[in-house]
Amino acid sequence: MPANPALAPGVHSFDSDGILQRYHVFGRGPVCLAHPGGPGIHWEYLRMPELEEHLTMVYIEALGTGESGRLPTHPNGYSRGRYSLALQRIIEHLGVPEAYLLGHSHGAFVAAYHALHRPERLAGVILYEGAPVTGPEHSAEAGRRFQEFAAAHADRPELAEVLAAAAAMQDITSDEQTVAVARGILPAYFADYWSDEPRWAAFRAGIQATYISGLNADLTPDLIDDRASLPNSTIPTLIIVGRHDVICGPRWAEELHTLIPDSRLVILENSGHLGHLEEPIRFTTAVLDFVFSSKG
Repeated sequence: MPANPALAPGVHSFDSDGILQRYHVFGRGPVCLAHPGGPGIHWEYLRMPELEEHLTMVYIEALGTGESGRLPTHPNGYSRGRYSLALQRIIEHLGVPEAYLLGHSHGAFVAAYHALHRPERLAGVILYEGAPVTGPEHSAEAGRRFQEFAAAHADRPELAEVLAAAAAMQDITSDEQTVAVARGILPAYFADYWSDEPRWAAFRAGIQATYISGLNADLTPDLIDDRASLPNSTIPTLIIVGRHDVICGPRWAEELHTLIPDSRLVILENSGHLGHLEEPIRFTTAVLDFVFSSKG
C-alpha cells in the first residue's frame, strides 16, 4: 500500500472547483502528469507502458472528456487557462512537492501555458508535438504538410477517406462527428500507417473523443501565440517531435527549441504525430534521460 493514496495505481476522482476530475495512475518513480490532445481526445491513446516501468504516470481525463465533468458552458470555455487551473488542482490533490508535465498535441499547448503561468511545482515539462502558435500561420503549415502526405500516398485507395475526414474537421458539432473525424484522419498522423495497418487498425477503432469547440466561454477563439513569452520560461523543457508529423511538425519544434532557454530537442525520424507508439524505445529513452538528468 503506497504512502500516498492519491497516487495508488488505479482510477481516481475528486472535486476540482466544483467539477469532477478523473485521472489514472500507473507505474512507480518520479511523478509525471500526461495531458492528452484534441482538445477532446480521450486519454487512453496516450498510455505509455514503457515509461510506467520508471515513472509514476498520471494520465488525466481532461475536463469535458470521459468521466470527468463538463463545464457549465460545454462545449465552449475549455481555454488553456482553465485546463491549467485543473492541472494545478491535480498537483495539489496529489500532494507532491513537484511533478513533471507531459503534454501531447493540444496538451503541449496547455503544458507550455502551465509552465509559463504556474511553474512553481513543475520539475520539468515535455512538449510533445506542440507549437508556439495556432491560427492562420499554423493552419497554413499544416495544410502544406498534409498536401505532402497526400502526394506521397496518392496511390492508396484509402486516401479518399482521410481527405474526407480532413475536410469535415471544420464542421464538427457533436461527439459522434468528433470521433468519426479523429478516426478518419488518423492515417495521416503516422509516418507510414498502411505499412502496418493490421497493427494500427485496432488502435484506430479504439479512439474516443468528445466535441470541444475550441472557443472561449464568450465564443471567441482561444488563439495562441507564445513567441513573446517562451524566452521567459524557467522550467527545464524537453521538446519531442516526429519528423513526419503533419500537424505540429519539426518547423514548430525547432522554433520552440530556439525560443525556450536551455531546452532539449529530440526528433523521432520514423514517427508522425504519435511517436510514443511508432518509436516507443526512442521516445522512452528521450523522456527518461530528461527526467533523470534534470533531477541531478
